[in-house]
Amino acid sequence: MNPNQQTTERVIREVEEAARAKGVQLLPILKADTEGEIDAAFATLVELHAGALFLGGDPFFFSRREQFLALASRHAVPAIYTWREFTAAGGLISYGVRVTDSFRQAGSYAGRILKGAQPADLPVQQPSKFDLAINLTTASLLGLTVPPSILASADEVIE
Repeated sequence: MNPNQQTTERVIREVEEAARAKGVQLLPILKADTEGEIDAAFATLVELHAGALFLGGDPFFFSRREQFLALASRHAVPAIYTWREFTAAGGLISYGVRVTDSFRQAGSYAGRILKGAQPADLPVQQPSKFDLAINLTTASLLGLTVPPSILASADEVIE
């Protein structure tokens, strides 16, 4: 997680709660907000023999996508990402909103405001569609078999 994000503490609580509910053991949640800290976090993951990585959604992390993908590949760490762009570029799996849909929605609101709408009068909108993308090539390289039930529910399977 990026410690500079406003949502970091909330997301950490939610991930810890979900892990408890599923009986999954979490290793310490690692925080990084520089390129060097990302490298150090992966070194810690390797030392701890982490079975997988959940990468929190963050614009800085998105800009460091190639670094994350290279480190996950080099250290054979299965990782789930928030954005499909990670999976399309070689990541294992992603689940989240489409960045383009969010930008389109923001653009629509900007247009309404430029035409005179008051921001306080515009309704708050939550994403309604979440996409699951799976990269089978990466799964194969990691020696993982994706269950058919997961493949059937995927919005995109990359081979």
